[in-house]
Amino acid sequence: MYDIFEQLLQSYGITAYKFCKETGISQSTISTWKKKRNIISGEIAQTIANYFNISVDYLMTGKEKEADKYYINEETAEMAQTLFENKPLRVLFDAAKDATPEDLETTYNMLMALKKKERGNNVD
Repeated sequence: MYDIFEQLLQSYGITAYKFCKETGISQSTISTWKKKRNIISGEIAQTIANYFNISVDYLMTGKEKEADKYYINEETAEMAQTLFENKPLRVLFDAAKDATPEDLETTYNMLMALKKKERGNNVD
């Protein structure tokens, strides 16, 4: 379970210190977990899962249940992960996080218009 936590830290490009600071989980809790490789409380597991937007099941096993997947389409999930891991493009996630439904709809419509324009240009 701790190994999965370390992988998440690495893939998100953050330190355990930053994680602790942002979640309120003490560094000593994380250190003890790392040293003893013991089970953490359900509350801490849920905090970690919420922070990384994963399920507790994934934190425990490294696998999501089919019903817990955020994206239905695996290709979409891979593209979203690629965008997230690309720091300049991560702004798309940050911008969408606090956007109103109207803003998201406007963005969606702009992207669809660009997609339609791109398809039109590829017809040549």
